[in-house]
Amino acid sequence: MIARGRFITLEGGEGAGKSTQIKRLAAWLELSGISVAITREPGGSPEAEEIRRLLVDQSSRAWDGIAEALLVSAARHMHVRDTIQPALEGGAWVLCDRFYDSTTAYQGYGRGVDLVVLDQLRRIAIDTLEPDLTIILDVDVQTGLTRAMERRGGETRFEQAGLSFHTRLRAGFQALAATEPHRCVLIDANRPIEAIELSIQDLIERRFCI
Repeated sequence: MIARGRFITLEGGEGAGKSTQIKRLAAWLELSGISVAITREPGGSPEAEEIRRLLVDQSSRAWDGIAEALLVSAARHMHVRDTIQPALEGGAWVLCDRFYDSTTAYQGYGRGVDLVVLDQLRRIAIDTLEPDLTIILDVDVQTGLTRAMERRGGETRFEQAGLSFHTRLRAGFQALAATEPHRCVLIDANRPIEAIELSIQDLIERRFCI
């Protein structure tokens, strides 16, 4: 019987460096002989990627917080069903760039959607699934936005939401780390990439004894 893989999510505001750290973490784990699957939200499966385009394109300005939450929940349901669960059952460690904590932070703390409503949507979309570990990369708001705008991609809708939105967003992630310390670990992402990488590796070694 194949042992179930681990489910690790990386969270944080815009420009926190999640994508960079996921790639580095995957390479490090693979050197230890661990099978790794990298995925992201919104997205991660064909249907979910279609929803992603609706959510993050800079021309899609009409969605309010409730509409965003409903769209991302639908995408998450398909993502878990078609990508995350099969990979975990196959023994892979799944590294996911954002998961339901981003919905809490963006649509809850950022847009003001009732957190109870978001929790209900989460349960409908994915039942009881939760990450084995959530790493929250905490970065100064202005630093993160500057990094994000330098990416030159078309997915700039959330970057353009305004400083107050991103300040609430950061506070939301910090609150999650304080509320669920058994699962969520806050890591200072204002430091050089290599220092953040080593902090994540040390955390993984201690948490999973690898």
